Amino acid sequence: MSVQTVLGEVQAGDLGVTLTHEHFNICFDNFFVKPPQNLSIFSDQDISLKNVGYIRQYPYSNKSNLKFYGKEVDDAVVEEMYWFKKNGGGTILENTTHGLGRNVKLMKTIMQNTGVNVILGTGHYVAGVQNKSTINETKEQIYNTMLKDLTNGCVEDISVKAGFIGEVGSCWPIHDFEKRCIEAVGMLQSNLKCAVSFHPGRHSDCPSEILRIFSEAGGNIHKANMSHLDRTISKEDKLLEFAQLGSYCQFDLFGVETSLYQFNPNIDMPSDAERINRIKLLINNGKANKILMSHDIHTKHRLVNFGGHGYSHIINNIIPQMESKGIEKSIIDQITIQNPATWLCSD
Repeated sequence: MSVQTVLGEVQAGDLGVTLTHEHFNICFDNFFVKPPQNLSIFSDQDISLKNVGYIRQYPYSNKSNLKFYGKEVDDAVVEEMYWFKKNGGGTILENTTHGLGRNVKLMKTIMQNTGVNVILGTGHYVAGVQNKSTINETKEQIYNTMLKDLTNGCVEDISVKAGFIGEVGSCWPIHDFEKRCIEAVGMLQSNLKCAVSFHPGRHSDCPSEILRIFSEAGGNIHKANMSHLDRTISKEDKLLEFAQLGSYCQFDLFGVETSLYQFNPNIDMPSDAERINRIKLLINNGKANKILMSHDIHTKHRLVNFGGHGYSHIINNIIPQMESKGIEKSIIDQITIQNPATWLCSD
């Protein structure tokens, strides 16, 4: 079966190692978080060796770090894609949806120049980043925007079609606009049988509530992927309970090794070792075929050129750790190669 990339269809069997939740460009400026008073001096500085330690601890409190766009970022991302390909990477799913400033031209450039398959997502991010006109759209209008991206071509470049729906954003409680988006996604997924990726609000009840709304609108839960579970469901019993619903379970914050989660300080961000342990928990409970992995890179400090781990972190660092923790290579290949291809292929 084939999968839609920004340069046309490719065979699902040719995707290779696939990162299912990444960004190449994103307008995240509005997510600035005020830092502790004694560290406010760093907020307006560019990233350097003198402040990158601070930025790793408070990534959303540095304005330059949130500007994940422009030539400096574009060049860094393209350079990393060469490195990703050289290290055995095959495909990137670009999850920058409406409201976040996606860069279709950059996606095409990356695929043309580096040979990495790039698959574009469609849909809408959280209500807080949408303009007044979009916020007031009906389910039918939201549906039609996604349908055009998937079947006719994007407004930015009619030659480029989206290959999946995502990331579709929700807060907690779920905003009325976000609920309409989820319902529209359910209706469209029912018709096109496409893959869907959701961004849940920062509460452990949000993932299951999203799936309820989605399925009641006609969506197939088995084609849905729930992002950011590493920062959303921390208790093992709750994670196993959610996994029984049948969606893909995505751990996509690999490389974030800071326990402080600025968007919700009540949540302790897990380490990579803890992420691997949660993946092992799902494997041991028969869910190896429902696991996806990624980094969700969306700030400068996580790029190699700015002192970060980069897009090859899972390949170079996490997979060896998984092997050292007793996860068989066949299972790792299933998670990183086979599961993404199966999820992306239409029913």
